[in-house]
Amino acid sequence: MRIVKSVSSMKRLVRKTKKHRLSIGLVPTMGYLHKGHLSLVRIARKKCRFLVVSIFVNPTQFGPREDLAQYPRDTRRDLRLLRKEEVDAVFIPKEKDMYPQDYDTVVRAERLSTLLCGVSRPHHFQGVTTVVLKLFNIVQPDIAVFGMKDFQQAVIIRRMIVDLNLDIRIITGSIVREPGGLAMSSRNIYLTPSQRKNATVLHTALCHARQAYRRGVRDAKKVKRCLTRKITEKKGRIDYIEIVHKDTLLPQKRLQKNTLIALAVFFGKTRLIDNILL
Repeated sequence: MRIVKSVSSMKRLVRKTKKHRLSIGLVPTMGYLHKGHLSLVRIARKKCRFLVVSIFVNPTQFGPREDLAQYPRDTRRDLRLLRKEEVDAVFIPKEKDMYPQDYDTVVRAERLSTLLCGVSRPHHFQGVTTVVLKLFNIVQPDIAVFGMKDFQQAVIIRRMIVDLNLDIRIITGSIVREPGGLAMSSRNIYLTPSQRKNATVLHTALCHARQAYRRGVRDAKKVKRCLTRKITEKKGRIDYIEIVHKDTLLPQKRLQKNTLIALAVFFGKTRLIDNILL
């Protein structure tokens, strides 16, 4: 497994790989890897001949009062896990290499970035699309794998692929959960034991909504009220609960096939996201 720490070195490795006509896969991460990340790595490993995992805590997707400085990091452990997954290269660029002092260009999905998480994090997805496009340009993957927990991110990346005429296949991997149902996230480490226990209500409430849909409930407002009640009973502070179409992310008044129920909730200072697709 090669560890690559500069953009120029990564580009040289990509050129060499392309000469051998090997398909390239990319799994972009911010590190502090867990089983959810590794599930994406395994999907990519089956789909390509040369697999690159990037580790970069991207500063441009953090707001001024968010947890950039505190975001968990353990590169040594990450590398140990990736070796076991037979990753071919790990790209760990420096911030000054990705964003030089005079950097002045951004990429933004105008409408999709303003919905769901974009309401309370208005600059987040601009940072995501900018860094992902940079990674695509550097690594030149044939496929890239993202997780369904960040459903809105995957929708936006797919939109960017279409709008900017990129020849990259986007694959999404299922949400991986802890035994109690909590979606795996690097930020789960911030939770106290009681908060972690209470946070399992997110998946429980979403499953309840799916069961209601299967019983014939279609009123989105009724489902949102039920979700709100269940989550606030467990001391969750709701950022949003939205019922939307899975492709457009626009609100739906009635539940139907391809409806996405997405939410963001604070437990203490920790903001967690989760979703379920009907």
